[in-house]
Amino acid sequence: MNNHTLWSLRLGFSAKQAETIKRIGLKNFLEHSFATKFDSRIPNLLENSPKSFKEYNELKKNLKNLSPEDAKEIFKKEYQTSQEMKAWWIDKMTESEFPLREKMTCFWHNHFVSTYKKVNLNYCIFQHNQILRENAFGNFKTLTKKIVQSNAIVSYLDNNDNKKGKLNENLSRELLELFTLGIGNYSENDIKNGAKGLAGLSIGEENAVYQKKFEDNESFYYLGKKGNLKLDEMVDAIFEQPNIPYLITRKILKWFIYDNPNNELVHYYGDYFKKMNFEIEPLLTKIFTKEFTKNNAGSKIKNPLEYVLQLTDELNIQNPNSKLIAHFITEQGMDLFNQPNVKGWLGGNSWLTSQIYLQRNNVADLLCKGQYLNQGRKENKDISMMKQNQNRLLKVKLHWDKEGNNEQIIAELKDRLLFQADETEQHNFEKLLKHDFDSKTEGSENAVIRLFNFMVKTPEYQLI
Repeated sequence: MNNHTLWSLRLGFSAKQAETIKRIGLKNFLEHSFATKFDSRIPNLLENSPKSFKEYNELKKNLKNLSPEDAKEIFKKEYQTSQEMKAWWIDKMTESEFPLREKMTCFWHNHFVSTYKKVNLNYCIFQHNQILRENAFGNFKTLTKKIVQSNAIVSYLDNNDNKKGKLNENLSRELLELFTLGIGNYSENDIKNGAKGLAGLSIGEENAVYQKKFEDNESFYYLGKKGNLKLDEMVDAIFEQPNIPYLITRKILKWFIYDNPNNELVHYYGDYFKKMNFEIEPLLTKIFTKEFTKNNAGSKIKNPLEYVLQLTDELNIQNPNSKLIAHFITEQGMDLFNQPNVKGWLGGNSWLTSQIYLQRNNVADLLCKGQYLNQGRKENKDISMMKQNQNRLLKVKLHWDKEGNNEQIIAELKDRLLFQADETEQHNFEKLLKHDFDSKTEGSENAVIRLFNFMVKTPEYQLI
């Protein structure tokens, strides 16, 4: 695969930025990516949604005065809003000239997990997403403090139930195990004492706040520190631990480049991250510029977003229905705002089960035929509409060298789509696009589309 195409996929969700990377160079591309503005606007889709848990609880109280049908309709609207939020985010991913901020937001979204299914407040989930977006390239310690004090995390990990005399250890455990240090770098006493430090940290208006009557103000030991520690002091203690950088550098390498990064790389970049005082921007710059020069194509299985957005980009599909893309990636196991558990999406081989591979092949067939991504859900009005109109709604246009012979066209598509192809696959490609192929004849476009469709169903296309 062309290296600029490869890194366009890695730093975004398609090959759309490949020419820009080639033209201005990777370092300049990264500088432009880091300089992207943070969009603080609240999307219109949240206009009629509750803006706080207080508002949400009032809404639930008022439901008692409504008929069961009307009450059900209100919850249905909130569910529909959660689906619209997925489409809103996918639009941000596809419309950005420099999509690395959204790629990094998605990384943090899967690191600091909080789901709509558990929290039940769309605005709260939006706030959580905005904290990740604003701080995507900032300081890891600062982000950790902000996100652990978010209403979304406090709600998701049940810290509202964490009170003196009745401690809940969920947030304390995940703060150490999944968010910062990783298993083996703390003790069970640290978790128990951490719960004391987080006791009383409860849902507030804009973010979580300590409620004095529920705080546990006894002195305790936490990672070698002693005192009546609260959230900020606890996070400071965590970031003084020798193994603090390695969990996150491993996850960043897995997210962007390697499904199985070796320990040498993890520690090399982790040591640099610590030296840079946990600033994310210089870490990403170092990782991407160093790994860019290496022959590491094919080291990672595409996640569902990377898979489907590359397809829609290659086929030049204008304004694809983002709700249907969201539905497809949910079917693939990548439900935005709704990971299966606090560990998030596992990635790697989990993205390529036999069922997922079959779904991907079916979607390739649909898109190459100019049909929308529908999976047959009767209750989805968008999908039902697409079924009725699917033959006329999508315009598919694959760019290829109209002056080239079969070998040149095959080489061009291989360069864009695959990191390698063996002799057997090359023979199969040439059987589909024969040596006497003539681009001037009627049906030549369909012949190249058939070749494209075959290529994107190969195991190699699933890799980046």
